[in-house]
Order: sequence, then C-alpha cells, then structure tokens
Amino acid sequence: MRVGSSALSSIAGQEQAKRALEIAAAGGHNILLSGPPGTGKSMLAKALVHLLPPLSHQEILEVTQLHSLASSSYDKLITERPFRSPHHSSSHISIVGGGSNALPGEITLSHRGVLFLDEIPEFNRVILEALRQPLEDNYITIARAKNTVEYPANFILVATTNLCPCGFYGSTRQCQCSPYQIAHYQRKLSGPILDRIDIFVDVQAVEHAKLLQTTNDNQEDKKAQKRIAASRHWQQQRLSSYERVNSDMTNEDIKRHATISNQAKVFLNQAAERLEISGRGYMRVIKVARTIADLESSTRILPEHIAEALQYRTLHNISQ
Repeated sequence: MRVGSSALSSIAGQEQAKRALEIAAAGGHNILLSGPPGTGKSMLAKALVHLLPPLSHQEILEVTQLHSLASSSYDKLITERPFRSPHHSSSHISIVGGGSNALPGEITLSHRGVLFLDEIPEFNRVILEALRQPLEDNYITIARAKNTVEYPANFILVATTNLCPCGFYGSTRQCQCSPYQIAHYQRKLSGPILDRIDIFVDVQAVEHAKLLQTTNDNQEDKKAQKRIAASRHWQQQRLSSYERVNSDMTNEDIKRHATISNQAKVFLNQAAERLEISGRGYMRVIKVARTIADLESSTRILPEHIAEALQYRTLHNISQ
C-alpha cells in the first residue's frame, strides 16, 4: 500500500470513522460520511481504496477491459483498484455512461474499486437516482435508441455530505440556515438512495492540539489490511466465491449463512421496531454485523455486533 496523505495513519483522530472504513472495506459496504467542512471527510474517503485487497488476476482483466472501452487505450493494464471521483458538475453521460456508442461512465469505471461522490447532495437528482440499480444489482443498464448495454458496476460507494447549505448544522459553529433550508437540503438524498447505504458516520472536528500528533506510522494501516484480508477470506469460504463479500449477500444467503445468535435476533428485532428500520435496512444491518463478526473471527453474530452495526444506521434524525 502507498502510505501517504491517504493512509489511515496520516489522519489525526477520527477513530470511529476509521473503524467504519475498515468495516466498509472488509464487507464491501457503502458508506456516507457527514459533518461540517474541514473535518477530514474527503481525506477519510480517499483512504478507503488503500485498505482494499489487491486486485486478483481475473479482476485485473475485468477492470482493464472496461477502462479500454472508455479510453480506447488497449495496451494499458489496470493493476490497482479504481478510485473514481467525478465532480458534481459532471454530465449525466460522463457519470452514468452513454453517448452514441453507449460507452461506460464513471459508475462502471469504478467497478471493483471505489466511487467517491464528494458533497453528494450537490449532484443532479437524475444522476443520484441512476445509482439505485448498480447499488442494488452491481450492474448498470444504458438504454439507447439503437441498442441497450449492460455494464458491470460492482463498487463501494463512499460519499460525503454537509447537513445544511452552510455546512455547520450540528457543529460547534453557529448554523446560518433556516429550518426549511436544512430540511430541503437533506431531502436531496431520496429514501431509496439512503436505504442502499450501509454505514453512516458523523465526522466532527478534531481538537487543534491533536492535529500534529499523528506519526504517519504505517503499522496501523498494515494491521487493518491484515484484518480485512482475513475477514474477506472467511466471506469467500462462506459464500463459495472469491469475488463475493457480505454486502453481496441475498436475503437467502443471509438466512443460510449469517448465523445470528438467538440473543442477537431478539435485540435486532426490538431495535428495528423502535427505530422504524425498513426491510432493506434490516437486512443491511445484518450484513454489516456479519462483517463486524468476521473482523473479530466470530462464527456467530452476537448482540454486540448488532449494536455496533446499528450505530452506523442513523444519520442524525434520519432513521434508515
């Protein structure tokens, strides 16, 4: 791994966010980082791709083929996991794909890697709604008058957001926005999109005195990578596939392979009713809890794994 400004060890504080990134990398879970400007959300997002295991030989071929279609560069081998970061002003075609030849867009070019949407509410609503299919099915359909093309789009979505237009709602600084502006801003992310995100993390400012305490010691990163690799090994064994991870589990997979203890089931059912979690959200809590259990080499999902997974299921007053 390239240790530098994108390494976990280079980020001061933010222990909960770092833990969430490790879980996201281990189980392939989509993650939303929210908080005021200047708290390190983008730096945390960029660290995620460096936690992922190296591409396998088969994945290198897949990724290279997709990138060659978009660039017409057929002699460049892609050996590292993609990290695509389109700007919110990018066109629909450049992100979703299309044009006269139905070429792949950023969503497909993120296949086997990370799609980073910085300040996700600023993206066009039509583009965000186009994410629903790949986030659910791991592929995207591009329909044109002459033909319809399906491209693979199995990526981890990592997005950031402020909680209001000025950015300081919920922080120590005074928010300048009206209740209407805050509600309108937060409604830019539809329920179906939020329901397809597994992990929500509040990122708050770090005390100034701690900002210079980081040692940039890559041991933190190496330990996290080792735990993630071990976790993915258990997932591959359980799901009988080298390329599937916990986020890919179907409802039937969850019933067969999640292995939830009776105490954990009772706890989850009580919490789901109290928090009004949707059916999709309920299953996503189990997927995240399964990843947490895998990181701890636990064969069963225990109540403490459910409790941690539930922590990542609420974005301020928005219950998923």
